[in-house]
Amino acid sequence: MSFFRLDGKVAVVTGGGSGIGQAVAKVLAASGADVHVLELNEEAGQGTVNEITAAGGKGQVHGCNVADQAAVVAVMQKVVATSGQLNILVNCAGIAHVGKLETTTEADLDRIYAVNVKGTYNCMFAAIEPMKKQGGGVILNIASIASSVGIPDRFAYSMSKGAVLTMTLSAAKDYLASNIRVNCVSPARVHTPFVDGFIAKNYPGQEAEMFDKLSKTQPIGRMAKPEEIGYLALYLCSDEAGFITGCDYPIDGGFIKLNN
Repeated sequence: MSFFRLDGKVAVVTGGGSGIGQAVAKVLAASGADVHVLELNEEAGQGTVNEITAAGGKGQVHGCNVADQAAVVAVMQKVVATSGQLNILVNCAGIAHVGKLETTTEADLDRIYAVNVKGTYNCMFAAIEPMKKQGGGVILNIASIASSVGIPDRFAYSMSKGAVLTMTLSAAKDYLASNIRVNCVSPARVHTPFVDGFIAKNYPGQEAEMFDKLSKTQPIGRMAKPEEIGYLALYLCSDEAGFITGCDYPIDGGFIKLNN
């Protein structure tokens, strides 16, 4: 038997040019979905699509700033017009910020809000109507362990991911009758190019030491691989997860429950 197949389904993945978004896009495509990558960096998004098509999957890229509602609505309408449906939306687009309350400027807060909160809202807003019209769909948001527990020096980021979690729960409740399932996943540290860049920028000459230190903040002793987030996303977007909505799934190497 073949499980977790997405054949014949159309999926939109935001932030699919790198990191978690890229992994999610590739995993969904490998399971049969026609994947549309929404990416501010269109060249990076095209790189993901090239990998998908080289592996025999289906994918397209759309240059899009998720903070711009008109642009997001236009892209979603285009996807529906060309594909005839929109079955899955995975909101991976996001940016980070390091700083506590007193070192977070108003501009910092606005920038994080625009992408992580408003961007997630914009994509959900644009996807709801076509999903309602076709009789259902799946929305999956990428939250964070910072949605649920205090993380040092992550004030603005934590604010934004807390909003992602509660938006998820609200939408799940509102669209039960429309057969639209809405969930989120909350990763701990994931080994992405962002992590490597952060370490190189802030700890030059100490890269290996800092990577090991950050890895060990997860009780399991390492960071997650992006594709591990992708596999959880695949399950939650599949028909096999049809009884799941309004849930947050930590994927954290034991961080929330065991880090004491």
